[in-house]
Amino acid sequence: MTFSVHGLAVSRGIAIGRAVIVASSRIDVAHYFVQAEQVEGEIERLRHARNEVSAEIVKVQQSLHELGPADAHPELTALLDVHLMLLQDEQLTNGVKHWIVERHYNAEWALTTQLEVIARQFDEMEDPYLRERKADLEQVVERILRVMRGVTSPVAAGQPRPGQDSAVAVPLVLIAHDLSPADMLQFKQSVFAGFVTDVGGKTSHTAIVARSMDIPAVVGARSASQLIEQDDWVIIDGDAGVVVVDPSPILLAEYGFKQRQGEVERERLSRLKNTPAVTLDGQKIELLANIEQPEDAVGALKAGAVGVGLFRSEFLFMGRNGKLPDEEEQYQAYKRAVEGMQGLPVTIRTVDVGADKPLDRVAQRAGEEHLNPALGLRAIRWSLADPAMFLAQLRAILRAAAHGPVHLLVPMLAHASEIRQTLALVNRAREQLDAAGVRHGSVKLGAMIEVPAAALTIPLFLKHFDFLSIGTNDLIQYTLAIDRADEAVSHLYDPVHPAVLHLLASTITQCHAQGKGVSVCGEMAGDVAMTRLLLGLGLRSFSMHPSQILAVKQQILRCDTTRLQTWAQTVLAAEDPAALMTD
Repeated sequence: MTFSVHGLAVSRGIAIGRAVIVASSRIDVAHYFVQAEQVEGEIERLRHARNEVSAEIVKVQQSLHELGPADAHPELTALLDVHLMLLQDEQLTNGVKHWIVERHYNAEWALTTQLEVIARQFDEMEDPYLRERKADLEQVVERILRVMRGVTSPVAAGQPRPGQDSAVAVPLVLIAHDLSPADMLQFKQSVFAGFVTDVGGKTSHTAIVARSMDIPAVVGARSASQLIEQDDWVIIDGDAGVVVVDPSPILLAEYGFKQRQGEVERERLSRLKNTPAVTLDGQKIELLANIEQPEDAVGALKAGAVGVGLFRSEFLFMGRNGKLPDEEEQYQAYKRAVEGMQGLPVTIRTVDVGADKPLDRVAQRAGEEHLNPALGLRAIRWSLADPAMFLAQLRAILRAAAHGPVHLLVPMLAHASEIRQTLALVNRAREQLDAAGVRHGSVKLGAMIEVPAAALTIPLFLKHFDFLSIGTNDLIQYTLAIDRADEAVSHLYDPVHPAVLHLLASTITQCHAQGKGVSVCGEMAGDVAMTRLLLGLGLRSFSMHPSQILAVKQQILRCDTTRLQTWAQTVLAAEDPAALMTD
C-alpha cells in the first residue's frame, strides 16, 4: 500500500530505489552491572573501541587528502575534525569512566548514559546549528558502539562488489536514524542514490553535506526507519521533503519523469556559472557565498560566486573545550580563505557565540541555566565582554587583509555604545599592529542588521559603517518573538510577515539613499521563492550557500526589476503578503 512520510527538504532532486534500513546501534544496548574486578576490563574495552574509531576517521581524512579539490568536500573535513575532538572530549571519557567505576555499569551502558547527560546540555542551546551538533556526539557514540558490537558502517553495505556494474545494479536508497560525516563521504563510492534520516534539520551536518554533494535527501522524517521496511520501493522527493513508500506504477512513472527533468535542469544551471547575474532591465546583481571554513572558498568559486558575503568565523572556535584559537591560528585560517578567493572580496564576521555556546561549559555563570540564551551574552556582546579575545581576532582579520580585499562584519549590534566600543577596539587593533611593525591591510567595516532595534535606527549605523548585511534568520526570530529551533512554534516563523518585510524594505531603501552597500545573508537570500520580492524591494546583493547560487541566478536572469518594484510595493501594503507571492 502506498503511503508517504514527510520531513524537511534539504537537498534538491529525486531519488528512486529499494530501501536499505539501518537501525540505530543504541537499540538493545545491554544494561548490566559488572564486578569490581571487571571494571578495568570494561574501561579497556571502551578505550580499544574509541582508538579504533579514531583510526577509522584518520583513514577517511587521509583518503580526503588524496582527492582533488573538486571532490574533497571541506564540509566533511571540518566535521571529521569535530568527531576526532569529541572522541577525546574529557567530559565524555571521564563521564563514562565515572559510570563504570562508581556505578559498575557495563561499558555500553556507561557510554549511552553519559551521552544522555551531555545531550541535555546541547538541547538547551538556542542556535540551531550548534544545537544540532548533538547529532555529532550521538554519531561518535554510535560508531564506538558499532565497533564494540563488530558492526560495519551502514554505507559500506552499499559499496559496489568487485565486478558489479553499478550502472545496471538495482538502485538503493538508505533509510537511517542518522548518518555520520564518514558515512556521508562513502556516498561518493556507494550505490546509494539518496538518503532519508529520522532526525536532523536544515542546518544539520547531513543537510549541509547533502547540499554540497548534490545528493537528494530528506531529514527529520521522524519514524521513517520504523515505518519503511527492508527492500521497499522508495521515492525521495528532495524538493518537497516527501518520501513516497511502495509507489504505484503511475507514481513511479511520474517521478521518473521528474527525475529526468531534474538532471536536465542541473545541466542547464551549470552552464550559467560564467554568465553575469544581470536582470532583463540591465541591473547587475551581486551573488556572494556563505562559508564556514577557509577550504569552502573552492566551492564558492566553483559555483560562480563573486565573493564571500559571510565567513562564519565561529566555526574556528567550536569544539575546543574552551581553548580558543589564538591570533596566529586565526590569521592563517583567514589568509587561506582570502587567498582561496583569488582576489575576490571576503567578508569575515567576527565570532558569533555566547554563554549558551559550547566553548567552555564549565565557565557558565551560576544561575544562568534558566535564562533564554537568544537574549543573553552572545555575538558582539560576548566579544566586548572579552576585549583581549576580540582584539586577537581583529588583529588576525586586519593581517589577513594584507593578502586581498577583506570586509569586517560585526554581528548583533543594537546600541550606540556597542558601536563606539567596537570601533575603538578596531582602531586599537590597528595601533597594536603598527606598534609591533606587523603588516596589515585596510578593511571595509560592516554591521549585521538582525535585531529590530538596529533595523529601526539605520541612520545611526550608516553614520559609522561602510555597508550593512541583513541577517534575516535572527531578524525574523526577534521581530516575531519566535524561537526558530522550537518545533512547537516554528510554524509561526514567517519570512513574509508584514513587520519583517517593512524592516527589510526600510533598511534597503535607507542604504541606497546614503550610497551604502547592503546585502541579505540569511536563508531568504538563497530561497528562489523570495528572489523576485527582494529584487523588487531594491536588493542588489545576495549571499547564500554556494549550492544555491545558480538557481537564484537563473531566477534573476528572468526578472525585470522595473516591473517588480510596483508589485513589491503591493506586497508590502498587503495584510497577507504570502497570498501575493505567487503573482
